[in-house]
Formats: sequence, C-alpha cells, structure tokens
Amino acid sequence: MERPYVPPGWPALVRPPGVEGWEETASAWLLDQAPPEFRGYPVLRRHVVVLARFVALHVEAGQAAVRRGLSEARGVLRDVADPDTVEAAVRVWQAEQARLVAQRRAVALLEEALRGRRYVARL
Repeated sequence: MERPYVPPGWPALVRPPGVEGWEETASAWLLDQAPPEFRGYPVLRRHVVVLARFVALHVEAGQAAVRRGLSEARGVLRDVADPDTVEAAVRVWQAEQARLVAQRRAVALLEEALRGRRYVARL
C-alpha cells in the first residue's frame, strides 16, 4: 500500500489526496483563502475544483496588486509619509508578496490534485 504524500507547499490543514475526507478539507481551506462572498455561491461550495480555479485567480489578482504597490510605493507615499514609514510600507508589500507566492503555490497544488494528479515522493 502506497503511503499518502504531499509535496512541499501543500497546505498543512488539507489531508493528502486519496485520504478519506481530503476534498472536504481542501474545500474548507480554499474557502478560507477566498473573499467571504465566495461562500454564498452554491456552485463554488458544490464543486471544489471550480472553487480552486476561482481562488487561484483571486490570489493572482492579489499578486498583481502587490506588484503595483511595490512599483509605486516610494513615489506615491513620499508626499504623505516620512521616509521611515514609506520604507516600512515597502517591507509590508514585500512580506505580502512572499505570502501570496506561497499561497498561490498551495492553491495550484490543490487544483492539480483535484484534477486527478497524485504526488509521489522522490528520493
């Protein structure tokens, strides 16, 4: 019997694919990553792979917003905040960028698994 395996970046709160109840844990995690309004759409609650696609696009939109925030932070904020505050804001954008990269990877892994991909440990 093959032991369940998940790759690096798999969300800790989601059971491995193939384990009983794994799709329910995936759905719960994905809903936690989504805007609260997503919970109100029955199609997203009934079809977890569709939910995964919606969440992936939502995270990608967040990544685009962070890229824009980083690119314009110093120029836009310099007239309304002191230099230390501007640099602190840039560090927040950078932290958010790193968080979203990890979140996007986790969502992608779940979406692939929901579409049938199974991960195998490699030595």
